[in-house]
Amino acid sequence: MSQSRCLAPALILAVASVTALPLGALAQGQRVGQPQAFPLPETSQQAGPTPAPASVPAPAPAPIYGSLAEPGRGFRYRLGSGDRLRMSVFKVEGYAADVEVRSDGTISLPRLNSVPVAGLTLDDAQRLITQLYSRYLRRPLVYLDLIAPRPVRVTVVGEVQKPGYYSISQDFRQSSLGTVGVAQTTVVSSGWPTLVDAIQRAGGITGMADLSSVTLARQSSGSMMEKAVYRFDFLSTLMGGPSTPNPLIMDGDTIEVAKLAAGIPSNVLIMTGKSNLSADAIAVTVVGEVNLPGLKQVQLNSSLTDAVMAAGDLNQLRADANFIRLLRMQSDGSVISSRLRLDPAAPLGSQNNPVLQNGDVIVVARNGWTSFNQRLTQAVEPLGPLLNAASLYNLIRQVP
Repeated sequence: MSQSRCLAPALILAVASVTALPLGALAQGQRVGQPQAFPLPETSQQAGPTPAPASVPAPAPAPIYGSLAEPGRGFRYRLGSGDRLRMSVFKVEGYAADVEVRSDGTISLPRLNSVPVAGLTLDDAQRLITQLYSRYLRRPLVYLDLIAPRPVRVTVVGEVQKPGYYSISQDFRQSSLGTVGVAQTTVVSSGWPTLVDAIQRAGGITGMADLSSVTLARQSSGSMMEKAVYRFDFLSTLMGGPSTPNPLIMDGDTIEVAKLAAGIPSNVLIMTGKSNLSADAIAVTVVGEVNLPGLKQVQLNSSLTDAVMAAGDLNQLRADANFIRLLRMQSDGSVISSRLRLDPAAPLGSQNNPVLQNGDVIVVARNGWTSFNQRLTQAVEPLGPLLNAASLYNLIRQVP
């Protein structure tokens, strides 16, 4: 009773101080503290004009992560089908089991049969199993370990050689860096897969890849619908800048490599083509008036001049350096034809020395004199037997 008497004046004082505030001040305080699902209406007691509603802020761009940032920091591994677990109960015989999470997200344990664990962390699954065993055991102490995680399933899209869906395991694995029609370079790795491993598994980047904008979209740990997006600048590291982290990838991640914009400096293109994220070579076809026509292998981000040199250079007597045709197939199946002029001094990526792509066809035309002789030969060729017979008749008539 004495304690209640001491608390009563304090409570009365607190209530009095609250009721002394105007209704507008209470409403304003609630709006500042946290967003309200049903905001309180403005009252006539509030002084001044009614403020205009604040505009909805634009979503913040994906942050660029440097050497001190890790998107995996704070991420909790969640169980899924394919994970192998080891469970035991302290000092209780007959309850130990090595199990694998089945396709329906459950595991089979002694006495419990099917236990749903998909989407739970190890700690959550351990608490659930402990709660279920409490029906049969007194204060059970459950141990749960992950002995073999499932393969990481990720999606790789954008400027990579083979975009699509990939399953990458922790075990010893090989990835082929290369394009169709050229020799494949094999990259061997092991351990938990990283973002670079996923790009290499997709065949490496294309010649139009922008390594300064590689994004990783990951499902937020607090929500099954929201995704956090991180952006990495590997190009700055290749150009001698600060180190960029190579984060571990998680199940369900989506990796996208952006496309280069126009007007990229030639040194950036050369450095990108030399990186271990790119294929060693691409296949281009060079035909026409060159010394060694045919299918050629050139380095990624090679120029028109590089391809012509790989074909043994132009035939100096027959080739027209001002009339070179570049044929390129687009993603929609159409073919773009461009007329170029061979200019070895032109910088890489310029109009007359473009960056080649896998599957390009280069046609070197004949010069005017060679074309004239070719047409003349084709026109006179059908008359060849008649001219020979007339010459022989004239020779016979001249014999005495």
